[in-house]
Amino acid sequence: MKAIYVALAMLFSLTAASSSKAVDTTAIDAVRKKEVLAQQDLQIIDGFWAAGVEELVRTREFTDIARLRTILLSRQSTQKQYAQQFSASALTHITSGLRLASTLPPEVRVKVTMNLLILIDGLADLRLVNLSAASLANRSPVVRYWAVHSLTNPRIIAQLSAGGAAGAQRARVIAEKLEELVGAGEPEILALILQFADGVKISQTEELLLKIADERIRQYAAWKVKYELLDSTVLNLLSDKMIAGSTKTSAVAYRFAQLYSCAFQRYIVGQSILSDVQKGHLASVLVGTEANCIVKLLGAPQSTIKRAIERGDAAALSAEHNKLLGVDTKAGALAAKVNFVYGPDASGKSRNAPFSLPMPKNLSPQK
Repeated sequence: MKAIYVALAMLFSLTAASSSKAVDTTAIDAVRKKEVLAQQDLQIIDGFWAAGVEELVRTREFTDIARLRTILLSRQSTQKQYAQQFSASALTHITSGLRLASTLPPEVRVKVTMNLLILIDGLADLRLVNLSAASLANRSPVVRYWAVHSLTNPRIIAQLSAGGAAGAQRARVIAEKLEELVGAGEPEILALILQFADGVKISQTEELLLKIADERIRQYAAWKVKYELLDSTVLNLLSDKMIAGSTKTSAVAYRFAQLYSCAFQRYIVGQSILSDVQKGHLASVLVGTEANCIVKLLGAPQSTIKRAIERGDAAALSAEHNKLLGVDTKAGALAAKVNFVYGPDASGKSRNAPFSLPMPKNLSPQK
């Protein structure tokens, strides 16, 4: 995912100016001051968007693009007529911009599409979510990232949550689109989808959370998981669902316990092959989950995991794993409290213990 980090670094290192010679803001600023708009004023708003998007599509310098985005975003208003036309014109001309971007050479196409999606993200307008959704399958990781970012924007989440039945239906459609990306396993994108799953309270987002947990468990089993720290968020959200009394408590608890076990096992088994960063991330997941989740789920204070990691005591850590999560002959403290089972196994039987990670193959120590 290096491309994402490079693009983000370039983006956030910019200092956007407050004006640009390329787009004249005199007329639009005069319209913003009016309390009642005439047809001519609405045309000025549309013309402003037409000129702004045209300039953004043909501009190649990141600093100039940042200035253009700032100009476009800063001309929003809450005046009803203005806001309606502003939104409608944004939809019309960004749609045209994305269509034009698709005809450009690949390296330019990615840059233009990304910047249009960043603009959509800044607008946080529900009328534009279909434009973002259409870019979710883009081959460019940075384009996919900003498409997801604009759909999981906290302001979009707030609007969906406050939108009643219509908002819930739109959220369900978005959740279905986001679910298609879970299998790719990109941690930067999974983090954004988790934000959406946490913010929008519908059954589809709970399913989305379970699918993300399943994907992370799969990655652990293959010894291909990236950015283990992400699992602190996954485990916290699963824990919150259990505490809140999810209608799928057993399914949620199984994912929580199995994913937590994966983190334990990777940390214990991988001491000689994981990098210091990876081990640090796993230690944070184990200790943080103990403090933020296990204490609440079991209703009693404890810091056994923290002390075992501080001492480098793998035996004590393994013993605590078994106590909390179970062994073949006996259910763990968590299962006794929440009432769930693991499984079924290959023979179709339910299990008292988490599935064990296969031993890593062909992995050499990482720096």
